[in-house]
Amino acid sequence: MGSLTALNSTERAPRATASGVAGQIAPSSSSSSPPAATNPLALVNLLPLMEITRGRAETIVALIDGPVATGHPDLANANIREVPGTVGGRCDRTKSFACMHGTFVAGILVAARESPARGICPECTLLVRPIFAETSENTGSMPAATPRELATAITDCVNAGANVINISAALLQATSSDEKELERSLDHAAKRNVIVVVAAGNQGTVGSTAITRHPWVIPVAACDRLGRAVGYSNLGSSIGRRGLSAPGENITSLVANGKHLAFGGTSAAAPFVTGAIALLWSQFPKATAAQLKFAVTNGNTPRRAAVVPPLLDALSAYQAMSRLMN
Repeated sequence: MGSLTALNSTERAPRATASGVAGQIAPSSSSSSPPAATNPLALVNLLPLMEITRGRAETIVALIDGPVATGHPDLANANIREVPGTVGGRCDRTKSFACMHGTFVAGILVAARESPARGICPECTLLVRPIFAETSENTGSMPAATPRELATAITDCVNAGANVINISAALLQATSSDEKELERSLDHAAKRNVIVVVAAGNQGTVGSTAITRHPWVIPVAACDRLGRAVGYSNLGSSIGRRGLSAPGENITSLVANGKHLAFGGTSAAAPFVTGAIALLWSQFPKATAAQLKFAVTNGNTPRRAAVVPPLLDALSAYQAMSRLMN
């Protein structure tokens, strides 16, 4: 079977599947770099939009990842719901890699604004649909799931009413049947006007996969605090044409023990784009998914041909939506 690798927001660790069986999703990771001067929220012009809105409960963000430590103090007021699946939505083992990863990404999205890790859209509803089981502690053994489980999770989130889905998983290899099933689930999201944001991957390769080349998906590459592409981030023509770059180094978010930690990776970059879309949809609830997707990816950018995508500019997207909707 094919191989689908989930992207970690932590230091680089050995890559493996939890069961050691081919055809599975296993988190890969990347190392953090020294902090630079630019606030990551400021780098992508999210701060002005965050002053306008904190999101709204009617805007539903789905997180396909590991379970989330909902008992973290900075998630106390977050509106988090679980989409039933084969894996539970709450952490039972706070030191598990799956729990750490899911909690980290969730924190970027909906942690309290007063937190040292300010959440982008804390008043939006977060749907947690885990695909990574808490199989081991964070000792290098990676949680895993199959490509078919990812496709099922996408469909589940669409059917649960999500407006935007955040996926920190990258397809490395897949059989033709795997690819067709993933394509069908992404087609279903497009037909239901659900935007899908996917981390580009941390393998440092140039190319595309069944996920990143799908025309409805927004793939997200990682950049440093100065907006420069980082070496470990996957790039490619599909990523460059339809995707965005967002901060992916030295990002502070939540960990399951109630504390905060700075990590990096394209899975840390993806929720910056997802959060921006959630804020825009909260501010312009009558907008269509296509309008929002265009404003975020092309609102201030001419047609592109490079393999490196442009930097997210949340303020420009807001201005584009204001012109369109007023």
